[in-house]
Amino acid sequence: MRDSEKAFLFELLNTPSPSGFEAAGQRVWAGHVRAFADAVESDPYGNTWATLHGSVADAPRLMLEAHADEIGFMINQITDDGFLRIVRIGGSDRAIARGRRVRILGALGEVHGVIGNTAIHLRDSKDEKAPEWHELFVDIGAKSKEEVAERGLRVGHPAVYAGSAEEMTPARLIGRALDNRIGGFIIARVLARLAESMPPAATVYGVNAVQEEIGGNGARMVTYRLRPDVAVVLDVTHATDSPGIEKAKHGAVILGGGPTVTHGTANHPKVVERLVAVAEAEGIPIQHEASSRYTGTDTDDVYVSRAGVPSALVSLPMRYMHSPIEMVDLDDVERCIRLLTAFARSVRADDAFRVEI
Repeated sequence: MRDSEKAFLFELLNTPSPSGFEAAGQRVWAGHVRAFADAVESDPYGNTWATLHGSVADAPRLMLEAHADEIGFMINQITDDGFLRIVRIGGSDRAIARGRRVRILGALGEVHGVIGNTAIHLRDSKDEKAPEWHELFVDIGAKSKEEVAERGLRVGHPAVYAGSAEEMTPARLIGRALDNRIGGFIIARVLARLAESMPPAATVYGVNAVQEEIGGNGARMVTYRLRPDVAVVLDVTHATDSPGIEKAKHGAVILGGGPTVTHGTANHPKVVERLVAVAEAEGIPIQHEASSRYTGTDTDDVYVSRAGVPSALVSLPMRYMHSPIEMVDLDDVERCIRLLTAFARSVRADDAFRVEI
């Protein structure tokens, strides 16, 4: 990874973008892809996409989609003595929240705080359970409700965990918001590689969608607008190779073993077949996952748009999802870039991703 690419990745990861408040991160992403896209556009809620025009007018329109938002918190109440009560945004884990630093996105800029953690000496820790959300509080060092207001905070302002992404080893990246800001990075790199040489036959839309963590809302909006003929959604998936995970329940996915391709439900067999064939032709190791009811990703919202969009899910293995220390393997990141780039180049004018009856 070149230094300029790494700088973009870390800026993207370190820019807070909780669901419903993605604008800052979307500006970073859009500013980067403008250098090589034919057009960069957005919609009223902040879905952002870059277009690379294809070389064949009647080739299928391909959408590559990731989501831009991250989990977080929101101020729900301000007490008279200056503490903040919070609710979650998306699938935040209350069991790991206490004792964490947070960045609150207030009207006057960021305010730093900590989620209070009563010392174990003072707690009745026998049979202790994870705190409920209404039991958690944020301390910003204020002494009153008025002082909180003076610092630009009110009910409804969002927050994320503090801490920046870092390379723990040359191959392993850790931090918050890798789910799924790393997906936006991958799609940006795919677009850049496609733009470096002869354009593919298909027009390619690289999409960074909002509000996946709270229901796939952005994916529904942008798919309806762009009307793609085929789509590949890129998200993260659970690497199940760390201690305590039962593979009989959750499948066997290895960090560093390559991206996964999902089979079933939203995943169109012809699109999946093409992804597998491309991976084999390019020598890209892949893993396989089963979806028996739903994928739990934007794929579920993309494929049902209008009369149906042939879609597939490609996922980047991740350890410790929805935590401040999410971990991915940078070799898997490169393999995702190669797979999606090769897939985009494989789409021809005569491709019809249909189940033959």
